[in-house]
Amino acid sequence: MPNVNVLKKELFAAVGREFTDEQFEDLCFQYGVELEIGSPEEMQMTRNDADGKAIDISKEIVYKIEVAAKRNDLLCLEGISEALRAYLGISKAPRYNVKKPENPIRIVVKPETASVRPYVVGCVLRNITFDHKNYNSFIDLQDKLHNNICRKRTLASMGTHDLDKLASDEPITYEAQKPEDIVFQALKQKEAMDCVKLFEVFKNDIKMKKFLPILEPHERYPVFYDKNRQVLSLPPIINSEATKITLDTKNVFIEITGTDLVKTK
Repeated sequence: MPNVNVLKKELFAAVGREFTDEQFEDLCFQYGVELEIGSPEEMQMTRNDADGKAIDISKEIVYKIEVAAKRNDLLCLEGISEALRAYLGISKAPRYNVKKPENPIRIVVKPETASVRPYVVGCVLRNITFDHKNYNSFIDLQDKLHNNICRKRTLASMGTHDLDKLASDEPITYEAQKPEDIVFQALKQKEAMDCVKLFEVFKNDIKMKKFLPILEPHERYPVFYDKNRQVLSLPPIINSEATKITLDTKNVFIEITGTDLVKTK
């Protein structure tokens, strides 16, 4: 069952009510989730700003909440707080709707992707506002989804991009190219390189090296391009530095690729 670490003060602020630790533990028991209390160090919780620099949370109290595997809506502070607000009768459960724009962005899927990562879906989040807190939560939620429903990116994976950094007036293309022919500056890398060199770099990266075997057996790797042939991402490995999300991002393009259509959707 997945665990979600949240800062106590942020969770209480989001719920809109204060509790003692004992009261909140009882609430979690009633709702059907388990609670563990600790420090950021004990819970291995860190916080970074939009530039990747560490934020000091050493004096904060962390709640580790264990949720059911099928409750993907509870994998972030926002989801947990919305659920508890509804359970407590503070507010009604939110209802979300997908709006179909008059001129939707098209993703053209090339046939060669069928042999490596055949399924792709996408959507756009518009007119949003990031701050340090929800930015961190947004990134953390992606990691939680990757580790759970996406089965460590094997069944599905997501790339999130600043839509306004894309040439989005023409279709985005989803292709499969030879590793040496895919050249771009990957997220947090200092220079552009092809995927052969990039994988050599990632083999020394504790986090990234475990995902490389997903693509290594294939002759071609999946890749997203905009109309200017700017690389958006190399799924399921890494996004491009060129389209990364920051606190200034207002519109987010999300692409999901996978080997399982149900999980991808």
